[in-house]
Amino acid sequence: MSSMALSVSCTSSLLISKSLSSHSTREIAPQSSLSWSSSFPSLQLSINKSHCNFDRQALIVVQAAWTRRSKSEAAKSPRKKSWKQRTDMYMRPFLLDVFISKKYIHAKVMHRVTSKVVSVATTNARDLRFTLPSLTDLDACRTIGKLIAERSKEADVYAVSYEPRKGERVEGKLGVILDTIKENDIAFV
Repeated sequence: MSSMALSVSCTSSLLISKSLSSHSTREIAPQSSLSWSSSFPSLQLSINKSHCNFDRQALIVVQAAWTRRSKSEAAKSPRKKSWKQRTDMYMRPFLLDVFISKKYIHAKVMHRVTSKVVSVATTNARDLRFTLPSLTDLDACRTIGKLIAERSKEADVYAVSYEPRKGERVEGKLGVILDTIKENDIAFV
């Protein structure tokens, strides 16, 4: 059985011939074991020069056509963040994080750019754990909201932003905490 050759003409049409032609051909060796041509070991891939005169640039274009991305796409940064994503942390630098579990409530305000924690309040702390009758009821939520607001003001933070987690609703205990923080003169941006 004769080997198959792949001929490429100037019009970029592909012709498959059963045997190598007598015209001058140039062999394209696979560049690595992960290249697309290495997956066809029985095919002998060649470029037929009889139809047109190929230069080195055209050969690169033919090989680049089989890569995952074109050269212009590879030159662009595919994971570049949008303007809002790049500037949001500077426009709204302080982020409120609230975690409510079955045992306790935890809230903190942190600086987004430096990741430093500005203020923390939790019902699991020693001073609150023994004074509150319940660590997860609405009174505990009001206490945590008031403490976060006071400690944030001490650190000269008067505006915070809150981004709910995926599927999280701002109601119930979380709503009580946020309302208490608003009542204590902390603005939400």
